[in-house]
Amino acid sequence: MKFVRFATAGRPEPVWGVLVNDEVVELEGDCFSTPARRKARHPLSQVRLLPPCSPTKVVAVGLNYRDHARELGFPVPDEPIIFLKPPTSVIGPGDAIVHPRMSSQVDYEAELGIVIKDRISAIKPGEAYGHILGYTCANDVTARDLQKKDGQWTRAKSFDTFCPIGPWIETDLDPGDLLVESYLNGERKQSSRTSQLIFGIDWLVSFISGIMTLCPGDLIITGTPAGIGPMVPGDEVEVRIEGIGTLKNRVIADFGLRISD
Repeated sequence: MKFVRFATAGRPEPVWGVLVNDEVVELEGDCFSTPARRKARHPLSQVRLLPPCSPTKVVAVGLNYRDHARELGFPVPDEPIIFLKPPTSVIGPGDAIVHPRMSSQVDYEAELGIVIKDRISAIKPGEAYGHILGYTCANDVTARDLQKKDGQWTRAKSFDTFCPIGPWIETDLDPGDLLVESYLNGERKQSSRTSQLIFGIDWLVSFISGIMTLCPGDLIITGTPAGIGPMVPGDEVEVRIEGIGTLKNRVIADFGLRISD
């Protein structure tokens, strides 16, 4: 099942739905509470897809592919390296990634996203899949120069628009060996499989829930493979994940003022 959040021309507030072929069927309530189907249907071409979840937090995992750790010159971690991206960084399919003026290098990072189904704390790995609603595509956009300058990742990962997700949440999926790719202006830049993750899905959910309570709709993004690189205004970036679909966003310039202005 593919859960979507969407808006229509006559109703801009978010509505939950299920994608059935090329139509969106509206749902009562949300996908976290066993919703009932409505009669209302909309052609997919006539709705605006929104971020498929509205997380209280985005928990990101760094260096979770060995080839990516090597390309950055970091040792392979013996425990997951995690950091947070704020909810204000989240955007949906088709939304614009804003290239901030204070950065000279903004990179794409294709990742599998895990959407949490219910409130959990300190669960065991064997319990993890029962608390996952489904999976989505994610782009952990990063101001690489600021990451190097700061020596830590908060500023580099936290700009508004730096966490595109979507286009929907796929619930009927085995995440163990999925193809994860990124494309920049139609050219493939990253390609790996989730079977190459250092820390697997169940282990990550258990580990993170042992540190912080996870809430319905919270998002875990699981790390990116090698092949990261810069984007500039005018570029179009795609994250494609087998069994889910394609998340597409364009990059635009930030016309705001610098902090120092």
